[in-house]
Amino acid sequence: MTVVGLDDTDSRERGMCTTYVASRVADDLREAGAVERLLLVRLNPAVEHKTRGNAALAIHADCDAETAFAVARDALESLAETADERTNPGLVVAAHDPADAPPAVRAFAREAVRDHHEIADAAALIDAAGYRGWGLGNGRGRIGALAAVGAWAAFDEWTSEYISYRDPARWGTERDVDVDSVFAAADAGYPTVWDTVDRGEGEPVCVPHTPGPILHGIRGDDPEAVRAVAARIESEPVERARLFVTNQGTDAHLRDAALADVRDRRAYRVDGRVASDPETRRGGHVFFDLADGDARLQCAAFEPTKRFRDRVRALRVGDRLTACGEVARGTLKLEKFAVRDLVRTERVTPTCPDCGRTMESAGRDQGYRCRDCGTRTAEKATAPLDRDLEPGWYEVPPCARRHVAKPLVRGGFDAPTHPER
Repeated sequence: MTVVGLDDTDSRERGMCTTYVASRVADDLREAGAVERLLLVRLNPAVEHKTRGNAALAIHADCDAETAFAVARDALESLAETADERTNPGLVVAAHDPADAPPAVRAFAREAVRDHHEIADAAALIDAAGYRGWGLGNGRGRIGALAAVGAWAAFDEWTSEYISYRDPARWGTERDVDVDSVFAAADAGYPTVWDTVDRGEGEPVCVPHTPGPILHGIRGDDPEAVRAVAARIESEPVERARLFVTNQGTDAHLRDAALADVRDRRAYRVDGRVASDPETRRGGHVFFDLADGDARLQCAAFEPTKRFRDRVRALRVGDRLTACGEVARGTLKLEKFAVRDLVRTERVTPTCPDCGRTMESAGRDQGYRCRDCGTRTAEKATAPLDRDLEPGWYEVPPCARRHVAKPLVRGGFDAPTHPER
């Protein structure tokens, strides 16, 4: 077996997609031998140098490494959007079974999803492992390509995505997709197939808005189910389609940490108590502080998370949470949170036990008194508090979900879930 790793062929402005490049390479390699699978690996979503999805690709093929290297290099040279100076394609080819990546390469792959690597570190490990590597520009794409080579051995949880591609003559034009058919297909496939649409926003989230070659991408837990949903969608002609095995929807990017230990440009799962009332600021973004002992971290639900912000606004000081998301500039960008314990009572101005009137403050540190009866009490009363939240997990809607973030509908969470559709 041979593993071909690719990364960094696309551009935010000019389009292209590394999944498309990998699909083209796979077609060419089939002339030399069987292609067992294509692996789509979402890397750390918080890194600085990335396009929106931060995907690296691996092709697991039954052919010799020299042929694979030559075919893949030709494809990258012809298809990568190198006119964009921020596009720096990388290629790594390993002559071993995908499960036989050495420990250092496996560790590199795990860290690429949760941490950061330097180009020099990737280059050194490529040489040490005896792999063939190549890159254009500064060669940054070798980082993702090497991570893709090691990913199959590094991770255990995988999902599926079936991607349909447009005729190249249509790239950059508006996509012709029948939205009603997308929603009908989503209903037929749910919950095995997820994040196809956002019903709350009325948006077909499987259809991108970028100028690249993808027509739509269908994600789910079963390869045949995602194929079936794609087949139900009515659209412009599909030029080619491909099934990918992927770490999307797995939360592979999250690491457990104490609140005091979080750092920027990484994603975490942290525990704490709400330490400030949620505040809606300019632009519709909602902020609150999470605290654990002396450690304190600002959390945010930004405007693109839409109705999820109402869940955040319903929090109260003292609620105990588990919060998940990327940390940037000292702020955790919420992807989901679990309510562990809710404040169920509040302190209120007492009512006079004799006449039933609301009492008034008797002065600083002097408790309360009833103006009519003269009755006094030393402190506020405790009253039950109605809450719009219940214990369990809440998440951003599909329109705002990161590729690698795990939807609640997939299950396996440690508390009740409140999935978004």
